[in-house]
Amino acid sequence: MDAFLSAWTVMAAVIFLGVAVWAYSAARRQEFDEAARIPLDDDETDKLENGVR
Repeated sequence: MDAFLSAWTVMAAVIFLGVAVWAYSAARRQEFDEAARIPLDDDETDKLENGVR
């Protein structure tokens, strides 16, 4: 049973580190930066500037 728990702990750590490397990789930076700006987009201001109500 101890070997199973140890293997599970190691596997969970490897998965966590893999997700962390994926999330912080340079290739994902632009996509995450765009997603971070979504709440700051003001659709109402854009509509008023374009004359749409």
